Amino acid sequence: MLALVEAATEADGVRPLDEHVVLHLRHGGDERATDVLLYADGDLAGYAHVDPGDPGDPGEGPSGELVVHPAFRRRGHGRRLLQAVLERAGDGLRLWAHGGHPGAGALARAEGLEKVRELWQMRRPLSAPLPGFTLPEGVRLRTFDPAADAEAWVALNARAFAHHPEQGAWTLEDLRRREREPWFDPAGFFLAVRGERPVGFHWTKVHGAGEQGDEPIGEVYVVGVDPGEQGAGLGRSLTLAGLAHLRSLGLSEVMLYVDESNTGAVRLYQGLGFTRFDTDVMYRR
Repeated sequence: MLALVEAATEADGVRPLDEHVVLHLRHGGDERATDVLLYADGDLAGYAHVDPGDPGDPGEGPSGELVVHPAFRRRGHGRRLLQAVLERAGDGLRLWAHGGHPGAGALARAEGLEKVRELWQMRRPLSAPLPGFTLPEGVRLRTFDPAADAEAWVALNARAFAHHPEQGAWTLEDLRRREREPWFDPAGFFLAVRGERPVGFHWTKVHGAGEQGDEPIGEVYVVGVDPGEQGAGLGRSLTLAGLAHLRSLGLSEVMLYVDESNTGAVRLYQGLGFTRFDTDVMYRR
């Protein structure tokens, strides 16, 4: 299945599956998740993944992603795969299409799905000047210690993203899966601490050549601030600290993802020189 994902990435210039789905394929994940495989002439032609969502929250139903191998496209396989997913997940399915691919939009509309959410990818050159920053009084910056900080970070992430349907639900095992990835580097994972208590963080990431372009690119992976510390500019300072780190690695560009409805975050990133580069779209009946 990972070979299918790589073939689609090379053909489309964007990964067809979210990071957590790729981690699921590599390491395992939620046992309630469903994988749907589509074969044609004995070959794997398509793959779909369905997360069950939170059964206690009817507003957050199952979510899915699917991909068809480039060699098997334009034969109706995508529609067959989507119909199979809808049969399993029901009308509450939230379907992600990465990169806003026009074929994905046409397929979604053909099955009665409408666009309900956009996730922007924004980028900026790291050669552009970076403003300085100061931390709130009593707060200092240090790097993440996987052995000592894991549980405290999971709790902080849950507080910072209490209203975020995906990020706020991360568990200790979600963190550990990412620590096993070759890109993980605690030197690029910054914690803001008040005393010894973590109150904010900026986790950076470096994509290798071929993942997001022709050369390595940095990412503002996750920035989070404890609700009790918001409003003092800590998020902006953490963002700038991470950008300075990525620039020190010799990278030429940095990217991030932000929900287009999060107008405060969009304004922050625009003020730091980021511009919209690409869009992921969610569809739903």
